[in-house]
Amino acid sequence: MSSESRLLLLTLFFIFAAPLVQSGTKAEVVSAKDGVPIHYSVQGKGEPTLVFVHCWSCDRHLWDNQVPVFAKNHQVVTLDLPGHGESGQGRKTWSVESYADDVNAVITKLNLKRVILIGSSMGGPITLEAARRMPDRVLALVPVDTLHDVETVIDPKILEGVVKQLRADYKVAVTGFLNQLFFSPSTPAAVKNRIISEVTARPPELAVTILEAIFAYRTAPALGEVKVPIHAINADMTPTNLDVNRKHAPQFDAVLMKGSGHYPMLEDPARFNELLAEIIRKVQARSK
Repeated sequence: MSSESRLLLLTLFFIFAAPLVQSGTKAEVVSAKDGVPIHYSVQGKGEPTLVFVHCWSCDRHLWDNQVPVFAKNHQVVTLDLPGHGESGQGRKTWSVESYADDVNAVITKLNLKRVILIGSSMGGPITLEAARRMPDRVLALVPVDTLHDVETVIDPKILEGVVKQLRADYKVAVTGFLNQLFFSPSTPAAVKNRIISEVTARPPELAVTILEAIFAYRTAPALGEVKVPIHAINADMTPTNLDVNRKHAPQFDAVLMKGSGHYPMLEDPARFNELLAEIIRKVQARSK
């Protein structure tokens, strides 16, 4: 068996087997502002606690390849953001700020004192805003394929065109965008199929409304206020502008996963976990 075949089999094992081995406590906290239920899971023990925040149109199972690995030495928390997974959908106003409050509601409910926030894609701005609002509990941020250039602003006309396409035929449009922008040539077919299946199963109007709210958020001001270490794990598919980001946060750092698409925790979980473990070690050494 070639090394490429072994890697593919290992990736498939992690994607499909990891959810079966997860255990731990499932619980719920209610948003203080609008009463939306927020479902989360807790596994393992040990500080700092790792709080994983998923991307748009996925859920807490995005991190199934990470939970059993890191729960050996840490308390690990994964949550379904409202509008996703098992959490409520009855929110009138969607925003990064409300999502940050949701993350902080889980942290408060569990009385977590020392937290590393790991956020994929839209989870990056959400965890950034959460840290901005709860600086005394957050030790570090790990954005995952996000915050590439915090001064980038999408042209409103381009965004309007994207939204128009999504509302006209959500499944066709979102599948096209995923294939064009989110997957690399080396993204395993199993990952592509999983993501497309999950994203196209979303309620279209809710998914588009949440996407609009994410694009409305301006990241640079929050980045300038957050003082904890920021260690991004980004795919090299989209350039990461360290010079721009460090204008706002000199402590911003990034490591690149070569050849990965937008979902490195799924595409190469072994490598992703190595990088995350090294970041955690650095944070722990600095915080002693």
